[in-house]
Amino acid sequence: MYKLEEETEADWWEVEALYDLCFAPGRTALSSYRLRDGVPTVAALCLTLRDADGALAAVIRYWPALVGEHDVLLLGPVAVHPTRQGEGLGGLLINESLAEARRLGWERVLLVGDAPYYARFGFAKLEGVTMPPPTNPDRVLGKALKRGAWDGVRGTVSKAT
Repeated sequence: MYKLEEETEADWWEVEALYDLCFAPGRTALSSYRLRDGVPTVAALCLTLRDADGALAAVIRYWPALVGEHDVLLLGPVAVHPTRQGEGLGGLLINESLAEARRLGWERVLLVGDAPYYARFGFAKLEGVTMPPPTNPDRVLGKALKRGAWDGVRGTVSKAT
């Protein structure tokens, strides 16, 4: 049994520790982190998943960003504690948060990740959308939450203002 909740300020250090555990120590040097610097998260979409004992099992965060003049959601990171991987918790967080993003009126989501994993959630490689270097363009993926939301959207991803 897991409890899904919006991340709170009190969760911050524990969430950061899980990200440190799941990703390389240099994770904050990635170009996607430059897009997050000084920009508040989309709090309603930043979720924690805790087990019956209150242990943090998985987390997901989102930030606003821009592609040209178009608002986008930047998904990530999503992390699942190594002892909980393979239970579908990452998928649960992705599906729940995308449904809420759609309900809140967001039209498009962007992430940098593995296409084979994220394709099951409807993400596909974006053409004409460039992340700041040194991002591999094959890992720049998007999903339309509203039909046609990515049509004609081109340009460099930049920080939300």
